[in-house]
Amino acid sequence: MDFTFTEEQQAAVEAATSVFSGVAPDAVPSPALTPGAVAEDMDRPLWAELARADLLSLTLAPEHGGAGLDLVALCLVLRESARVLARVPLLEACAVAMAVQRFGHATLAAELLPSFGRGELVLTVGANGRTGHDPAELSVTALQVPSHGTDGSTAAASRSASGAGWVLDGVQSAVPWAQCADRIAVPAHTPDGRAVLALVPRTHEGVRLAEQVSTSGERLAEVVLDAVRVEDHELIEAEGAWEWLRDLLTTGTCALALGLGESVLAMTSAYTGKREQFGFPVATFQAVAVQTADRYIDLRAMEVTLWQAAWRLTTGADGALPVAGDIAVAKIWASEGVRRVVQTAQHLHGGMGADTDYPLHRFHAWAKQIELSLGPAAAHEEALGDLLAAHPLG
Repeated sequence: MDFTFTEEQQAAVEAATSVFSGVAPDAVPSPALTPGAVAEDMDRPLWAELARADLLSLTLAPEHGGAGLDLVALCLVLRESARVLARVPLLEACAVAMAVQRFGHATLAAELLPSFGRGELVLTVGANGRTGHDPAELSVTALQVPSHGTDGSTAAASRSASGAGWVLDGVQSAVPWAQCADRIAVPAHTPDGRAVLALVPRTHEGVRLAEQVSTSGERLAEVVLDAVRVEDHELIEAEGAWEWLRDLLTTGTCALALGLGESVLAMTSAYTGKREQFGFPVATFQAVAVQTADRYIDLRAMEVTLWQAAWRLTTGADGALPVAGDIAVAKIWASEGVRRVVQTAQHLHGGMGADTDYPLHRFHAWAKQIELSLGPAAAHEEALGDLLAAHPLG
């Protein structure tokens, strides 16, 4: 493998750095600190800037107005967005667009992708659902479709009585950016147990959103589907489409964790370098130096495992384990690493770390949300162990 970034990928980073250079973390406190605190709409001006810089169309094919780059390029841009906690659905929207491009009907791709690349359309995905029974089809057992680190959809998709189109019933919980999105990609299951992906307009008849709030204070939504009808071309039936989209979301979340962690470590380095105790900067104390060095190692491990997973997903290259093994390793490091980085930062900042006028508290809240989205490292270690048992090395 070669982790050297191409000129096109490096150009994407430069464009992203330029766009995000004027962005600062917002001041919305975590709900744990201020009950009822909720962020409002996504950053629409920033979304427009991303479109003008051709960063929304980065991974779209030229026929859809894009640059035709890959997941590695997207992760590089996501890394930059997380450094400033950019409040845009960049990961969710780009991942859905990539899935539509790869697995969707040509009509759906033509309908959504050019508009998305121009910033005229916002996409999101219901990837943090809960399990249970469907409200209208209790006789159908919900297919357990994992998301970033939790269980997936409880929505059911069945053919309409006329045989044309599909009818969706069910609930998808904790959908990010749902109130801002024009289309919501909902993972569902058919009566014969197949996993499918429906692109549902937010304002469609039968779609209802109930307010939810994330750990970071961002708005989520419980999406209730009550006999929602979608056309044939709005449903992606290709085998493996949802699993592939889930892998994109997971890998992208690891990129967000890396960018956030790097920003927090830089913030901590700057603070401890100027904060003095006993006449010396605290950064010169051995205990402080050792802790920050450990967090630097965490970040480098997060980085190399992220690029390994992104490279495998992009190239489809063979490995000692299926790509799920590389993704599990990336999740282990991202989930544990981002938690350790922000905890050390809070510790070394002392009282400043709890000051809501100082941005560290926002990074901490976002880090906790990312950690919860990825799921506990122990679960990924168990999954990795199962893969090793099924594919012995050597």
